[in-house]
Amino acid sequence: MQEILKYMRKAVEDFNMIEEGDKIGLGLSGGKDSTTLLFALDRFKKFFPKKFDFIAISIDPGFEGFNTDFLKQTCKQLDIEYIIYDSHIKEIVFDIRDEKNPCSLCANLRRGMLNSVAKEHGCNKIALAHHMEDMLETFLLNVLYTGNISTFAPVTYLDKMDLYTIRPLIYTPEKDIKTFIKKNNISVIPKCCSMDGYSKREDMKKLINSLSRDIPYIKSNMLGAIQRSNIKGWKKIAN
Repeated sequence: MQEILKYMRKAVEDFNMIEEGDKIGLGLSGGKDSTTLLFALDRFKKFFPKKFDFIAISIDPGFEGFNTDFLKQTCKQLDIEYIIYDSHIKEIVFDIRDEKNPCSLCANLRRGMLNSVAKEHGCNKIALAHHMEDMLETFLLNVLYTGNISTFAPVTYLDKMDLYTIRPLIYTPEKDIKTFIKKNNISVIPKCCSMDGYSKREDMKKLINSLSRDIPYIKSNMLGAIQRSNIKGWKKIAN
């Protein structure tokens, strides 16, 4: 956890992610990334000099196997307010729309619902659990499939909802998250979507891992290139 908190603090301070009096809605899918962020943000709150509050929000997509019982118990133990929003995302994406490439629509629906629930509960920020590899995979997807040099920003502002999105794990390597979950024997919701493991993002993950065998520092090199570029949202705010 100490390594994760170190990466988190650097990200928060580099981009002024958290300010005094913030109320943050943490998107809790129950996977390893968001579950790690739940524990990390709870620990971070105890020593970060700027006082803030946060709640956990799960959007139930309607997939069989999406069981939030252990998330309820975890949030209760940590004394964190937990909200579950029941949706019909599976029905919309797979049954009604029968999407050939459903991941984008699914993500957009979940994000919209998460934003609305957070606003209803007085949040001014949303925390998402994207880690370093997520950001690098998005970078490659945009370069290879759209011809754009871009990736998601550490902090974004939704003017229509007056809501900020922050990504406190943006510097955190996925291996540290996996280690934390395994070492502490923490339960996570198993993947329950039929598209898991068959997306373009998964292809990018495999590509990066393959290149890493010959170029051990490829991930840090890519991160450095993004930081030195003019990609929107990646200019550090803090000194």
